[in-house]
Amino acid sequence: MIKEEGKEKETQTFTGFLRKFFNQPLNQIGARLVGWGINANLITAIGFAGTAAGAVLVSQGKLLAGGLVIGAMGALDALDGAVARAAGETSLFGAFLDSVCDRYSELAIYTGIGWYFLGSGNQLGVLLSFLAACGSVLVSYTRARAEGLGMGAKVGILTRVERMIVIMPALILNLPLLGVGIVAVLANVTAFQRILHVWQQAMKEDEA
Repeated sequence: MIKEEGKEKETQTFTGFLRKFFNQPLNQIGARLVGWGINANLITAIGFAGTAAGAVLVSQGKLLAGGLVIGAMGALDALDGAVARAAGETSLFGAFLDSVCDRYSELAIYTGIGWYFLGSGNQLGVLLSFLAACGSVLVSYTRARAEGLGMGAKVGILTRVERMIVIMPALILNLPLLGVGIVAVLANVTAFQRILHVWQQAMKEDEA
């Protein structure tokens, strides 16, 4: 019952809406890529390497180029699952690798932004980059830990998709402080939302 509550909540989020909206075209593209001999793990690796390259560009002050590269890799990231489904090769390790690379990719972005702020002497920017990184990790960790305990935690206002939707335009429009500031605040709010959600489920279980 608890797991179903978590699943139901996810369908109400913006991420759930995007998955439903783009599911069919992504599956079609995934089938085409499988026909070309491309597998899901390769796409995951390319996405991570590309995002890291974009983060390096950002760290050097090339915000437009870095933002465009990161945006392109974000679109590519949506394809690995579609390719795996089209190939009929969904695997536990593939799902694990995708999640780990997502975390590394996002941390690379905030590290790149933090390095950029450090070079320009912007202490507030460095602090916000650190808080954004902390929030992004905690959002994913709270869900993983909750699911490990048999509970759902797919709730919150700023999941990974929304964080990328904030960060990419902020970099492209040369507004990195605004972008990282929004993520720093709302990612941590999301983590607390998930903590509260799990607490509510745990209280119901304890009362049952």
